[in-house]
Amino acid sequence: MAIFPLIVFLLTTTRSVHSVGASHLKRPSLKKIPHTPAFNIFDKIRGDFLALTRKCTARHILLPPKSTEAALTLKQKIRNRVSEDNEFVVDAFSAAAVRFSRDETTANSGGLLGTLIPQGYIVCQDLDRACFEVPLGEVCGPIESEYGIHLLLVSERTNCQKLDGQNWRIIRGDNNEKIFAPPEGGYKPLEEQMAEFTLGQVAFWVNVCFAGGILAEVTARVIGAVEDTVI
Repeated sequence: MAIFPLIVFLLTTTRSVHSVGASHLKRPSLKKIPHTPAFNIFDKIRGDFLALTRKCTARHILLPPKSTEAALTLKQKIRNRVSEDNEFVVDAFSAAAVRFSRDETTANSGGLLGTLIPQGYIVCQDLDRACFEVPLGEVCGPIESEYGIHLLLVSERTNCQKLDGQNWRIIRGDNNEKIFAPPEGGYKPLEEQMAEFTLGQVAFWVNVCFAGGILAEVTARVIGAVEDTVI
């Protein structure tokens, strides 16, 4: 009769061991892995092409640091000359730059930073970035930088379709009004520009390789002639 309690003990212990083992072997819950967009080589090429071909023609007026109020006043005066005196915005801005700008490098040229200069060309990063963010043909600012306070006018900009659409520049109208116009030669979709750029690059490297082959052949003949002469 003493064997019955032993059997009960063994059954109870086995059930307890199985329970503990099951808890340790429980399958862990799977965490949901966030979706990561696949890398698109064409988007990368498109972005690189835009970075290479984005350019602008811009002017600025540099005023001393902490002169925000003076910059706002000057900005309004330029706008008044455009709206009330029927002056072309580029002329009004240029005249103000000659008179008020503290940038000795650009003041005498009406504040001109450059004609169709690439993104990253301007030393002042805040000003360079603003050239590709502000509305086309508008007197913008004040823009604060390490050099002081700037007013900015962008009169032409390439390959910024989200900002400018198909009109990349401003031109003078018959009454000095501002007219938005497509680039010289007409607007070309980005895909067409990329195709032309790619073909141009291929043609360039084909010519380089061809010229390199001719040069190598001429060099080999010259060396051979020299060796024959020496012998």
